[in-house]
Amino acid sequence: QVQLEESGGGLVQPGGSLRLSCVASGNILSGWFMGWDRQAPGKQREMVASIDSDGRTNYVDSVKGRFTISGDNAKNTVYLEMNSLKPEDTAVYYCRIFTGSRTYWGQGTQVTVSS
Repeated sequence: QVQLEESGGGLVQPGGSLRLSCVASGNILSGWFMGWDRQAPGKQREMVASIDSDGRTNYVDSVKGRFTISGDNAKNTVYLEMNSLKPEDTAVYYCRIFTGSRTYWGQGTQVTVSS
């Protein structure tokens, strides 16, 4: 089993910044993939950003240039630095890890971008 603990969500004004963190614990094998998905009200969940244990990253087009994902292998931790936030970034953000041929998600953390 794998557990994910997220932190860092909240309310921010448009143009502001937030940093999300996620710590994975449990049976985590080498060669993992971690990332963040989000789900806005009335919309499907979408992949926001991903990183693998070699540091390779991938982003959805709508956040490129604004969000940065990074990871700490030793701590099984992934971060999402979100800058220039827009109201359309409002969603519940879920940490995700793929390890041992399975995908796990955290409970989610709310990000609200509003004036």
